[in-house]
Amino acid sequence: MQSFARGWSFLKQAWQMALKDRDLIKPSIYSLIVGFLVSLLFIPFMIGAAFLFGGENWIGQAAIFVLGAVMIFAQFSVGYLFSAMTIYLIFGYLAEGDGRMDKAWAVVKRDWLDILSLAAASTAVNIFSDWVKGKGQSRGRNLLAGTINVVWTEAAFLLLPAMVIEDINLKEALKRVYNIVKNNLLLVGISTVGVKAVNGLIGFFLGGLGVVLGLGVGVGLVSLAGPQEILGWALGVGLGVLIAGVFIMIATVITSYTATAYHTCLYLWAREVEKAQEAGSQVAVAAPAPLQAVLG
Repeated sequence: MQSFARGWSFLKQAWQMALKDRDLIKPSIYSLIVGFLVSLLFIPFMIGAAFLFGGENWIGQAAIFVLGAVMIFAQFSVGYLFSAMTIYLIFGYLAEGDGRMDKAWAVVKRDWLDILSLAAASTAVNIFSDWVKGKGQSRGRNLLAGTINVVWTEAAFLLLPAMVIEDINLKEALKRVYNIVKNNLLLVGISTVGVKAVNGLIGFFLGGLGVVLGLGVGVGLVSLAGPQEILGWALGVGLGVLIAGVFIMIATVITSYTATAYHTCLYLWAREVEKAQEAGSQVAVAAPAPLQAVLG
């Protein structure tokens, strides 16, 4: 319960930053829009490949697999590029009191190849975990696939701040994060500040609320128009999907920004602790302000 309370407190701290500096939340909104457009772009190709080649022969299966892998890579790329902007904006806000979009864009332009390499690695991990899960329906394989995804997702949350803030490539970032973990510099873990649990609850609540409201409005319009009215069906289904989609998008922006803010603060804290240790200082290093406020 304390972990959840701390997670909720951090969410409020993170959004206080965003309300003071609206630039901090913009990349999360851009990421949602661009990611949606990317998905729309690939859907016709996926359907076309399925109709053209079929799913039964190896050519069709290979075509669908390649298109799926490219789509996953594109989605990871979009997410990481905009997350990199959020990370640098938060870094600038904490260091200088102002997260500047021009600096964030400059960092993304500087590091875009490194960020894409992280997207490629995440794509490979995603495909591998799906392969592990697809080899059988045993509980052990499902657990292994889930563990792989969870571990890599948490690693990526720390790799990206290392790459963006330190201006290093994926290989160096892996070494950096490994040393941080090995030397116990991650002073606050997921179990201590329950950001993941809070994000999960928000996603479930807002997503569920959106579906319920959308379904209610949709069914209501269809009922009023009558089951034979095509226009009523179209309006009901369309408005219902729109309402549900808006709530899901709001949940996505909230959870994405909060998770990025938390891991950025966590990385910055570990970074300062490491510097203090290298200098031989025994003085306790305070966490970044949003995290310190949660820890007391």
